[in-house]
Amino acid sequence: MSRPLVLVGAGEMARIACEYFEHDSDYDVVAFSVERAYLRETELEGRPVLAYEDLAAHYAPGEAELFVAIPATGLNRLRTRLYLDGKGKGYRFASYVSSHAFVWRNAEIGENSFIFENNVIQPFVRVGNNCILWSGNHVGHRTVVRDHVFVASHAVISGFCEIGESSFVGVNATFNDGVKVAADNVIGSGALVVRDTEPGKVYVGSPARALPDKSSLDVRF
Repeated sequence: MSRPLVLVGAGEMARIACEYFEHDSDYDVVAFSVERAYLRETELEGRPVLAYEDLAAHYAPGEAELFVAIPATGLNRLRTRLYLDGKGKGYRFASYVSSHAFVWRNAEIGENSFIFENNVIQPFVRVGNNCILWSGNHVGHRTVVRDHVFVASHAVISGFCEIGESSFVGVNATFNDGVKVAADNVIGSGALVVRDTEPGKVYVGSPARALPDKSSLDVRF
């Protein structure tokens, strides 16, 4: 029996999430929702777009689950704010794991997380709440991905690593065994991370080095 789901967001990520949830899960997407200041249309993909401030009048907590379908905007801050706000209102949150992903039996995946196709998630991995892993990543054994992380495609995260809270990992980034990425990092595309990082930094290159005098919060997504 399908479960009603409201997608928070009305951009490309929300459209993509709708497609995956509708055709590869037991959820039924019943509506989209955005904050009133960003309400530009009343219908999307044949479903109503509701003002987030009025959502409970249409779907109260317990009547539908939510998924915050927003990418890495503001170093994941926008997705995180709406996720935490929804939790405070008492909503439950859906996660999506593609039927074409490989997820070992004892890997753990938190709520409001989205795992695209062709991800490989090995034994004893923990993926936190409010994370997005785009297609084709390798997450090695015993690795921990903290809350509110976005991993773009084809990253190779070796075993015993840690990806810090609210970080962004660019396409084709590679992490040696046991590397600990600090919170609020931006790891650039193709970076090779061979040692632990410092919070709030942008790392690029091979081997990866922090860009001087540049904060990760200055990066526009």
